[in-house]
Amino acid sequence: MSILLLATQGASAQTVDTTAVLKTLRIREVGVTGSQTAPARNAQSHTPLFDRKAQAPAPVQTLEAALRLAPSVDVRERGGKGTQADIFIRGGSFDQTMVLLNGIDFTDARTGHQSHALPVDLDCISAVELIDGVPGVGAYAGAVNIRTAPLRPTYLRLEASGGQYGYGYGNLSGAVSAGRFSVLGAASYRRSDGYRHNTDFSNYNAFVRATYDGGRAGFFDLQAGWQDRDFGSNGFYAAYNPDQWEHTATALGSLRWLKTAGRFSLGAAASYRKNFDRYDWTRGTAMNRHNTDNVGAKLWADCDWAAGVTTVGGDYAFNHIYSTNLGDKLSVPEGHYTHAKARHTGNLWLRHAKRWRHFDAAASAGVSLTPYGTSALWSLSAGYAPAAGLRLEAGAWQSMRLPTFTDLYYTSPAQINNLDLTPEHAVTYRLGVDYLKRSWNLSAQAYYRSGRDIIDWVWREDMGSKWHSEQTSSLDTFGIELAGGYTVSEGFLRRVTLSYGYITTDRNADVIAKSAMDFMRHKAALAVEVHFLRRMSLALTGSVYDRNGSYTHYPEPGNASLNEERDYKPYFLLDGRLQWEKGICRLYVDATNITDTRYCDIGGIRLPGFWCTGGVTLTIGK
Repeated sequence: MSILLLATQGASAQTVDTTAVLKTLRIREVGVTGSQTAPARNAQSHTPLFDRKAQAPAPVQTLEAALRLAPSVDVRERGGKGTQADIFIRGGSFDQTMVLLNGIDFTDARTGHQSHALPVDLDCISAVELIDGVPGVGAYAGAVNIRTAPLRPTYLRLEASGGQYGYGYGNLSGAVSAGRFSVLGAASYRRSDGYRHNTDFSNYNAFVRATYDGGRAGFFDLQAGWQDRDFGSNGFYAAYNPDQWEHTATALGSLRWLKTAGRFSLGAAASYRKNFDRYDWTRGTAMNRHNTDNVGAKLWADCDWAAGVTTVGGDYAFNHIYSTNLGDKLSVPEGHYTHAKARHTGNLWLRHAKRWRHFDAAASAGVSLTPYGTSALWSLSAGYAPAAGLRLEAGAWQSMRLPTFTDLYYTSPAQINNLDLTPEHAVTYRLGVDYLKRSWNLSAQAYYRSGRDIIDWVWREDMGSKWHSEQTSSLDTFGIELAGGYTVSEGFLRRVTLSYGYITTDRNADVIAKSAMDFMRHKAALAVEVHFLRRMSLALTGSVYDRNGSYTHYPEPGNASLNEERDYKPYFLLDGRLQWEKGICRLYVDATNITDTRYCDIGGIRLPGFWCTGGVTLTIGK
């Protein structure tokens, strides 16, 4: 079995940092238990959402498609091939999810719509995990950590594909490893003419990550990326308007340092993300422009002693926005921008973790410092491994998130802002069991979240029949997640996985809310992979979705006066990939929505029917 040993702070498995790769060891079998303090230093537990090695033959081309099958995630897309999508975690909204790239927080302070618009393609992503119990600002429902790693120590990879609706994709990536130094780089371009009127898009990505083990100087981890995308937004933000358009550009970077000295470990990180956004109500005529800066810094220290591992640390974030309509009005405009706003936030925490032979436990306490005052946050967790391959877990934690700049300031002919919004808070309880034996794996999770001061857009007739940003309600959310599978490396049947997720939410306020009750009530997915004729493989995924709630349907595009209320209907999706591989070459054909199902995730915005693409991948290296 081959595993990646990650940058450690001492010998304990409790302090493995899940984001920095140092070396590869080959061993026959390994079992690891215990709690991890990284990548979010006060995190409690990790739930896998995607694994590149296990799901490499699956018919997925984008991060959104890969996450769609996970029972913990509700991916609500507005267009095809990852054009624009929101990530909802366990009944939470897209604004309630923290997004990390290799353990660095790149959540956008303006709106969660932009948070996971990261310049990383699926070939560079080694895994995605859901992190519970991050008691800092922003992780109300949890944190999604996207991890990148090279396919091989040294390689060059070229991929090209094309298909229906003028779809084209090209990707060049590779890595070089020499001694203590490693660098991963990738650049790509994806485009389409669109599957219906005004759904065309283009997307450029560039990403590089370099690591260096400096010995006594410590371990250094640098990443940087750039993304530029534009897309026709038929009905994206107002379902009756087919002529909207959007352009976004994102640049980001971070540097992290880790140093171990005996029983002590030190770490520091600094990050920066800039995001530009232009939105056209009518394509070709700019309506809203935004220029957002998000700066972060983090410092922590671990001590591994007889009683366990104690961690103390803190982080700081600065968010600033220039905008045409978000923030305070400027006395003198800054270029296109007439408004601006800035805010500072910080977190301090203390955590202790202890592992015994079959047990482990951890507790953390911290305080968040925000413009709204201070909030004391905490988390507790425990695990028990009574037999090989079996692990039981329990945990509880408090979380929060601040209003975004959009929540506070956005106004339009249909919406009224609210400057009196305050942070949302929640307490979550979770029980879990995982079992792994030979080729079989099973897991079950149950959780309950009690949320208060929930922010949403509420329909108000007393305000001119407009949507008003407010927080008059609480949400109690209960969920169950089941997953299991069979995986082998040889034979005809290589992999079978089955998962199911269930959510129910109770809102204790009688109001008409825009999105809080549109949760994914039932979700089931089955994946099968078979190999035949020596070099051929076929992977199929079938999934069923049943969403709670309703939406307003507009039968005539451009006519807002003619509408009707419709309930979301259950739907079934079937995707497949036929693949041939020999040496450095891999040929594949992907077919998504094979049954040509008509469905929508948000507000009646019709998503693509049957879509066929094919491609070739060449990988040179070792």
